[in-house]
Amino acid sequence: MVHRLHATYLVTSPLNFLNSSRFYSITMLPVALGIYRGLVNITRNSRGAFHTASAFRCKAGTSTEENDAAAPEGEGEDTTSGSAPDAKDRSKAIPVETSIRYLKSAAYKQTYGEDFVWTQYRRNHKGMYAPRKTRKTCIRQNRISTGNPCPICRDEYLVLDYRNTELLEQFISPHSGDVLSYSKTGLCQKSHLRLMVAVQQARDSGYLTYDVPFREYDYNEYYGKEQKQKA
Repeated sequence: MVHRLHATYLVTSPLNFLNSSRFYSITMLPVALGIYRGLVNITRNSRGAFHTASAFRCKAGTSTEENDAAAPEGEGEDTTSGSAPDAKDRSKAIPVETSIRYLKSAAYKQTYGEDFVWTQYRRNHKGMYAPRKTRKTCIRQNRISTGNPCPICRDEYLVLDYRNTELLEQFISPHSGDVLSYSKTGLCQKSHLRLMVAVQQARDSGYLTYDVPFREYDYNEYYGKEQKQKA
């Protein structure tokens, strides 16, 4: 019985294989043709849409040119002057006097309140622990190049200058008189260096006062030496 089944399987297996291949070829050929025709129709429609869009653009361009030519002088000029200014542009230099007045204005109080400018700032970093150093700079080619600039770079009216003592005092420790670290304030390396220079200039110019550290000396050593020399 086993030999007969094995023989019949060997005889019928090539026929089954041929029948299955013919079946798949007959059934899959119309499907392939349908897919091909669908792709052809899509490409034709996209080309037609592209040509119509280009034609509409050409017509719109010619119409705007005609309107500009027909308009009187001075109407078609400076149409973008009423648009909002670029918030990331840092090409304009803000005077120190403007920054000093800004620190005493109501806009500054509404923005920062009674806190320092760096109190509510949080760094964006990958992972659980922040890197030891902050980024090198937030402004490249007179534009903010990052989504989370440091407290000084994000507000263009905060100018680091030796005359702007009210701003410099926010970055000085009241206990030791030293400049706070960038790991605490979140300043970029370039702004921190400018802060150090401004604080040193303010101290040299007398705008900021600082205490000389008190040191204790044992004067008995000096007096004892003098008495021994006299004896």
